[in-house]
Amino acid sequence: MDSAANGIQEPFDLIRLSLSERVFVKLRGDRELTGVLHAYDGHMNLILSDVEETIMVVDQVEGAPEGHTTVNIAKRKMDMLFVRGDGVILVSPPSRA
Repeated sequence: MDSAANGIQEPFDLIRLSLSERVFVKLRGDRELTGVLHAYDGHMNLILSDVEETIMVVDQVEGAPEGHTTVNIAKRKMDMLFVRGDGVILVSPPSRA
């Protein structure tokens, strides 16, 4: 598939084409978001709606050998969210199958 034919010539073009679409956002601190992208800027600040946040917490098991950990997953939903761009690691657009 030719990227130029899709209007994608720069990285922000991919974000622009994902406006009003559900996107996946990976953040620092083992956090992930999925939501509908409404706005973004050059700092990668994002406005998302209908958001589900997934937080992964890795805990050392007390009394267990070093390296044995448990991963707890917490989820929460929000109607609208402002995401500060300096915490964004990755933005994945919806599948275009």
